[in-house]
Amino acid sequence: MKISDFNYELPPELIAQQPLERRDASRMLVIDRRERTCHDSEFSTLPSYLKPTDLLVLNDTRVFPARLHGKRDPTGGATEVFLVQKLEESKWEALVRPAHRLKAGSRVQFGDELQAEVIEVLDMGLRVLRFESTGSFEDILDRIGETPLPPYIKRPEGSAAQDRERYQTIYASSRGAVAAPTAGLHFSEEILSRLQNHGADIARITLHVGYGTFEPVRVEEIAEHHVAAETFEIGIEAAAKINQARDAGKRIIAVGTTTTRALESAVDEHGQIVSGKGSATLTITPGYEFKVINGLITNFHLPQSSLLLLVSAFAGRKLILDAYRHAVQSRYRFYSYGDCMLIL
Repeated sequence: MKISDFNYELPPELIAQQPLERRDASRMLVIDRRERTCHDSEFSTLPSYLKPTDLLVLNDTRVFPARLHGKRDPTGGATEVFLVQKLEESKWEALVRPAHRLKAGSRVQFGDELQAEVIEVLDMGLRVLRFESTGSFEDILDRIGETPLPPYIKRPEGSAAQDRERYQTIYASSRGAVAAPTAGLHFSEEILSRLQNHGADIARITLHVGYGTFEPVRVEEIAEHHVAAETFEIGIEAAAKINQARDAGKRIIAVGTTTTRALESAVDEHGQIVSGKGSATLTITPGYEFKVINGLITNFHLPQSSLLLLVSAFAGRKLILDAYRHAVQSRYRFYSYGDCMLIL
């Protein structure tokens, strides 16, 4: 299949630029894979669509302020650094702008407390930086770093103070993501409480969302695309809960494509989830046979993206593209701060 088969037209004004006042006030498009239908609903009604025996799996990764603004030595030219992956203590892989100005040996100052040297030049604007700081690197990041909002959120003022809280799930606890698992942004304490009162069980795992999740598909044949690896961890208790649900024939509902990728990467040849740390190297495209999940809560994704490929693999390309066209016609809000889909 070709990546051009996964395109759709989206009016720019439907790309959500701000979060809603209430997390759980978003709309929800419900897709029935068996009946090949979709209908409009609201996220606040989620408990009514789940069975008391269902298991909901959440990704509890926490976004850190990965975007830094600095000045190049000795010119003072403005420089933006987006931390992508920690390689070792004080050494990071990062996207930099302007990349052509940052060669090996270049130095960047981030105020009085932090500076960095380019020690390796990689492809596509990536660099390896070695940081030097006068105190705790994480504490400095928390003070001077910015919430790394996706590039399609185009605000003249950039990220705002409210993004530190709203571009984060309410159950985020394990620091390490450069982007939020956005399907989880809709959950409020009230919704979680109602789900548990309804009887649905909840398991929490961790996958640190990396840049590769959002990297464009640069090949025409989707079989040639590979999503970059992301680290995940599934605790013993969570693995046991998921395996017990599977063995009992209960539905496992993944909250987000990141949760899906972690679960499908952690299953062994016997169909059991293996606890511990791992690397999600799986690229899910149409034709993939899902081994763990029975349902998926997900936001709307960019045209011709790896995330749209994953969702199409789960529900079918035609059904998903028909649903997206319906969402456009019905003026749903798209992408990270937008509305969501429940696929059962």
